Amino acid sequence: MDAAAARPRSGTARRKGWGRLLLRLSILVLAFVAMVGFSVVLAKVTLTPSPASEELVKSNLHPGRSLRQYAEDYTFLAACKQAGGNLVLGMPFGILLPILVPRRLRMLRMFVLTVGVIVLVELVQGAIVRGRAFDVDDVILNTTGALLAYLFVGRRLSHRYHVLAEDPEPEPADRPKTAPRTKAAPRTKTGPRPEAETRRTARSASAWSRMRHGIRRRAARGRPRKR
Repeated sequence: MDAAAARPRSGTARRKGWGRLLLRLSILVLAFVAMVGFSVVLAKVTLTPSPASEELVKSNLHPGRSLRQYAEDYTFLAACKQAGGNLVLGMPFGILLPILVPRRLRMLRMFVLTVGVIVLVELVQGAIVRGRAFDVDDVILNTTGALLAYLFVGRRLSHRYHVLAEDPEPEPADRPKTAPRTKAAPRTKTGPRPEAETRRTARSASAWSRMRHGIRRRAARGRPRKR
């Protein structure tokens, strides 16, 4: 009866295991495809030459200089578009990278990878692409967007994915649980074992019995015999 009941349970558990595996693979493939698509969009947005602004754009190595320029020289909508565009451009890093990187130290890994990719893109812009230059404020805005996306969306998504990938299947509620093993009583360091105590008592009793019989025999030898 137990064997017959265990077969459907094992089949159900096997199907659930395969379902969890396919779901993990699907999420991983979708995240990878989305990351590739985002990389293409990022390259198109950042690495497209802009000859018209070649004389206007200059490299910026001082944090905050471009942000002050947005506030002073740009209109409100233009400043929001410029700063907001850089924030939005970094958000996919905070959503997709936590799924693709290991669970341990995922926020730190995401941060390091985001900064590395953005700095590399900015360096390529300043060195190769016409009409574009390296701007440290773009790195700050992109990284801030990635952190905000991670805190509000990426952390929860990656947590659910990694829990799905690492946690084992829960045991069925009707599965009989084995009784817990009882621990043997600890042995005392100073006291002797019961078997050794019994043997020691038996040896002392036998020695006392032999000594008593020997005394009786000596006393019997010393008595005068009756004629």
